[in-house]
This record gives sequence, structure tokens and C-alpha cells, in this order.
Amino acid sequence: MQVDFYHLTASPLPRTLARIAERILAGSGRLLVVHGDAVQRQALDRELWTYAPESFLPHAVTGAGDDAAQPVLIADQPVAANGARHIALGDGVWREEALSFDRAFHFFDDETVEGARAAWRGLAEKPDVERRYWKQTDRGGWEQAA
Repeated sequence: MQVDFYHLTASPLPRTLARIAERILAGSGRLLVVHGDAVQRQALDRELWTYAPESFLPHAVTGAGDDAAQPVLIADQPVAANGARHIALGDGVWREEALSFDRAFHFFDDETVEGARAAWRGLAEKPDVERRYWKQTDRGGWEQAA
């Protein structure tokens, strides 16, 4: 399985998350987005509806409808009620349950960087995990740094 670490320094989480969600959906995949804060889950919900006028990302917050039918599901727990094989941890908190997915996206910022470093080190001991670290460029793009 693959774990991608994204250090958010310039772009906000919703914009980066939306671009990743677009790629996953384009490949007929499903995504579970986990965030421990209810206010932030609602903010992600709003942002995914409006981040780009030409885009449409079908999604819902857990409990708002038929969770199983949602290509992108925003939840407080790492339980893929939508059958997702990709998980995005949006609050900077690593969860070991992410290892049961095919691919995990671990987003963190300067406030949660120590937890991300601990997760990076802990995953180094797992032979079936491929880690990648993405850093933001001065122009707002992403480049793989490790």
C-alpha cells in the first residue's frame, strides 16, 4: 500500500483534496475523507461543492444520505461505508486503520508536523508500505521530495 504525505504550506486542504479527489474519481475510484472536527467536515463539504465552477465532485458527509452510494464520503472515523479503497486523513492525525486501504493521503500542516514525522518513522518499519513525501513549490504546485 502507498501512503502519500502532503505538507500543506501554501494551498489550503480543500483545494488540494479536491484535486486528488478528481483524479481518484477519474479512475473510477472512491475516496473516504476523515476529519475529526465537525466544523471542518462541514467546511470541506461546502468547499468540495464550490472549489471550481467547471467541476463537479459528487460527495456527502456521513449520515446525510445513502453513504454507500457516495463516490467521496466525508466522515469522522476511518470506516469506508462507501467502499472506498483510498483514504484522506485531513486533520493531520495519522490513524493505523488507514493501512487497510490501498492508498492513504496524510495531510498535515506546521501545527501537526511532529505527528506526521512520527507516522513517517513508524511506517518505515512496515515492509508492505511505500511512503512518499510531497512538498509544495513556490508556485503552489507539488513535487515529490522523498
